[in-house]
Amino acid sequence: MLIIRRKKSESFLIGNDIRITIVECASDGVRVAIDAPKHISILREELSEAEQLNRGSLAPSADSFLSLQNALSHIVSPNSQ
Repeated sequence: MLIIRRKKSESFLIGNDIRITIVECASDGVRVAIDAPKHISILREELSEAEQLNRGSLAPSADSFLSLQNALSHIVSPNSQ
């Protein structure tokens, strides 16, 4: 991890095409401006973690399929009577 000290209105570059500029420094946080190409996704870490949790919730586990199969096996279809 690289730690960089910058003052208000100062910038640093990531690669050749991403510029981070310090906009405001306050006791409750720092505001930064990010200038990057449109194809680069910029997402706050907590939103990225939430997105990963949501994607994991969408993928059912093998146990879920077995439970559903077991529950459905006890239901008699109207055509089998």
